[in-house]
Amino acid sequence: MYSNDGTGRDLAKRKLLKAGFGGLCALCLAGVGGRAIRTQASPAPRGLVRPRPGRWFREGAGGLVHCELCPWECVLESGETARCRVRSNQGGIGHTLAYGNPVLVQEDPVERLPFFHVLPSSRTLSVSTAGCNLACKFCEVWDMALVDPHEVHAYDMPPATVIDHATAAHLKSVSYAFGEPVVFYEYMFETAELARDAGLLNLLHTAGYIQPAPLKELAARIDAANVDLKGFDAAFYRDICGGELAPVLESLVSLKRAGVHLEITNILIPTLNDDIGSIRRMCAWIRDELGADVPLHFARFYPLYRLANLPQTPVSSLDRARETALEEGLRYVYVSRVTGHAGENTYCPNCAEIVIGRVGFIIDEVNLSGGRCSHCGEAIPGRWA
Repeated sequence: MYSNDGTGRDLAKRKLLKAGFGGLCALCLAGVGGRAIRTQASPAPRGLVRPRPGRWFREGAGGLVHCELCPWECVLESGETARCRVRSNQGGIGHTLAYGNPVLVQEDPVERLPFFHVLPSSRTLSVSTAGCNLACKFCEVWDMALVDPHEVHAYDMPPATVIDHATAAHLKSVSYAFGEPVVFYEYMFETAELARDAGLLNLLHTAGYIQPAPLKELAARIDAANVDLKGFDAAFYRDICGGELAPVLESLVSLKRAGVHLEITNILIPTLNDDIGSIRRMCAWIRDELGADVPLHFARFYPLYRLANLPQTPVSSLDRARETALEEGLRYVYVSRVTGHAGENTYCPNCAEIVIGRVGFIIDEVNLSGGRCSHCGEAIPGRWA
């Protein structure tokens, strides 16, 4: 279990506390198309937490609480907090510490999440809280996700307020992204219900580390999901991500079966998960278990956090990965985080013409009519309206 006694705090936490909320926003917004929302009130002082009884807890003997949300299945004594840092046992009742207190609230182009087959060039309201149930050594938001909610500044934004901001800004969707939405399940779930009532799409970017039952319940309220498939090797998941591969694969299959529009992101890390044989096996699994039309994003790794010693991904490695995926029969394969690369575009698998042209997060060409290629009429899967 994770303890709040202060032991084991690493350099990441010390840097976060020194940087404060402004440092976090700079990390999330710099040069990537995000735009912080305007609110009536400033972010709350550090430590905005309002414990709230949560779902997917089971009370046990002796005041124990069993968390049944994710594969860790944490068993908590009174006063103890789970691995994710935001689910706790308070007096024998399971509580969430991540309800209505997002540390990130901003407008983003949907392409940033990334969603390439969902409402091109539209903007979404992204929200995320502190906490994560994995511990990736290449985490890009470690100073937001791998900390306690008591240690960060947060907005006071219950679900209804999130929807008010999205509708006032004339956005088309709400996205649960950048941190790990699984750990703020209750907050996401209730926000998603209100979003649907307001005619907004619900977009989810997740590592997919969740139990089947809560995922099934959530999937009924999610319109599109991008799942990080971080690698295709169980040892890589254990050693580099702090979790197991099998539950992620199960989540991918469950989302596809539930009818959720699905995209996948794989960050290609030099020497760790860029073996072509492993990439080929991953692509074959996607084709056979999920379908050839599921978009796959190969994203460039940049050195940071605990893998700052590694180089950024060579473009040649991304090219080889994309070529391998196409050879395995995947029809929509992208190269992400290399602005101007031809792999940013969506090509019609029938006529090979550009359906959606992209330069970074900017859409400069759309040849799509009624969900079909304007050149030849081929149906292009996605959420286009």
